[in-house]
Amino acid sequence: MSEEPRDVFRLSRDGLSVQEVVDSVSSSSCGAVSVFIGTTREDQVDGRKVIGLEYEVYEPMAQSEFSKLCGDTRARWPSVLHICIHHRLGWVTVGEASVVMAISSPHRHDGQQAVQYCISQLKAHVPIWKKVGTRRVDN
Repeated sequence: MSEEPRDVFRLSRDGLSVQEVVDSVSSSSCGAVSVFIGTTREDQVDGRKVIGLEYEVYEPMAQSEFSKLCGDTRARWPSVLHICIHHRLGWVTVGEASVVMAISSPHRHDGQQAVQYCISQLKAHVPIWKKVGTRRVDN
């Protein structure tokens, strides 16, 4: 008995649950769940310390691009079963997860490559924008 592929894309102003994303792609027919967690990192921009990021989205286009991304991913790695991406909106402080992605596949190699491809394509094509929040660094 084979499962139908499942694609889950969720945008949320609340904190992200890695376990929820992993659970949404788990399958008894897959031996691998590959995960990516993108966090807001502490950095400096123009001599100012990054304290967080503000995310905005154009949701109808984001949903459409996510569907295309899933199709493209399965065309490249036909063994991929389920794909789940949860992305934060609004203010995300340093250290918090901005995006959590998981992909299930029978073997780890395909899943790991698919996750790398998906995060790159998500950042390049899905209309989610970030604005850097900073504060002055006192010496």
